[in-house]
Amino acid sequence: MKLSVVMPVYNERATLRTVVERVLSVKDISLELICIDDGSRDGSREILDKLQDEHPQQLRVLLQPQNVGKGAALRRGIQEATGEFLIIQDADLEYDPHDYPLLLDPLIQGKADVVYGSRFLGSGPHRVLYFWHSVGNWLLTLLSNCLTNINLSDMETCYKAFRREIIQSIPIEENRFGFEPEITVKVAKRGLRIYEVGISYWGRTYEEGKKIGWKDGIRAIWCLFKYSVKKLPAQN
Repeated sequence: MKLSVVMPVYNERATLRTVVERVLSVKDISLELICIDDGSRDGSREILDKLQDEHPQQLRVLLQPQNVGKGAALRRGIQEATGEFLIIQDADLEYDPHDYPLLLDPLIQGKADVVYGSRFLGSGPHRVLYFWHSVGNWLLTLLSNCLTNINLSDMETCYKAFRREIIQSIPIEENRFGFEPEITVKVAKRGLRIYEVGISYWGRTYEEGKKIGWKDGIRAIWCLFKYSVKKLPAQN
């Protein structure tokens, strides 16, 4: 079994080396890590060059010509993946790669096509941070559930695992943080088997580099309605 980990990177020099080392240190899983630098200007590209030299067998680096957004970086990285399964990984330290076995288990057992790692389930440690962010996440997940008729607890989570052929067959249109609601609506409309597992979570502050803001929340609402009413393209 081979796992592809797809990681968009944008100005993450403070955490980049650590998160790459954590991903590559996951035991008992054969994996490839695909890092897509989205036009970083803080030295992240240079760090990725060094890391690729250090880990030529496991790490692949793709360079975007300019900053386009997380969704655009994921679109490119997903199509380059070769593993049987695929996990989305952020380049900060909010999510712990040692949760990969939890995410993969329903896929390996053949029970699921997609697995969400919920920050609001389970007993793993969670850093306590912004109240209104948790309210916003809850409202977005509630709206998502109303529109899709599925009962997720954390639609906006980064940790989403897929059978590779499933995610590669879904056209990704959003360029920024709209990826999360877009992909949720599209997997729900396809009637795919979705599981959730509880994960640990160490959220970071804006001072520590958090990028998502209220405008992205507005965009997420727009995306939920947009893709709920948009017809799915015919599948080959």
